[in-house]
Amino acid sequence: MARGAVFLDRDGIINWRIADGYVRNALEFHFLPDFFHFLLGVRQLGLLAIVVTNQQGVAKGLMTAEDVERVHEHMQQELVRHVGFGVDDIFVCSDSAESQSRRRKPEPGMLLEALQKWHLDPRNCWMVGDTITDILAGQRAGIRTILISHENVPIADFHAPNLEAALTIIAAHQTVPAPYHNLFHRNAG
Repeated sequence: MARGAVFLDRDGIINWRIADGYVRNALEFHFLPDFFHFLLGVRQLGLLAIVVTNQQGVAKGLMTAEDVERVHEHMQQELVRHVGFGVDDIFVCSDSAESQSRRRKPEPGMLLEALQKWHLDPRNCWMVGDTITDILAGQRAGIRTILISHENVPIADFHAPNLEAALTIIAAHQTVPAPYHNLFHRNAG
């Protein structure tokens, strides 16, 4: 099977989103409780975990690119501490929404860069996000999409109320190693 990946939005998927604000430092970064289990599941499915995140707070002068990098270093260190490994790669677009950047979601630039860098097969890739811009970026990159939301937005390929449900969807559409399949589904029934 060709190499696949799960592309992850950051704020609202990996960590709590700050209402009308930006995560500017490690003190403001707090993992969502189900992300550790989700990341373990992604790894057990043999998929890469790649973050693709818009961080226009840099363009607005609210934080620096170095601040974002420090937040990601903290995130990676905490992931290693909790699950034994971090995400495989992180792509950041710090351009403003007005810039019309091809890298900024909903445009697919970051995803296309990752597909090329990691030699990924789009048919074995997923975009998991909590906004329409995440879903549009995934579709424009030619990959399947899962919207984490309680709203049913027709453009997403799949909808899930949380990461556990998203992992079930991904597992159902991948070649699942038997030990993982049994481990994961013991909680589903």
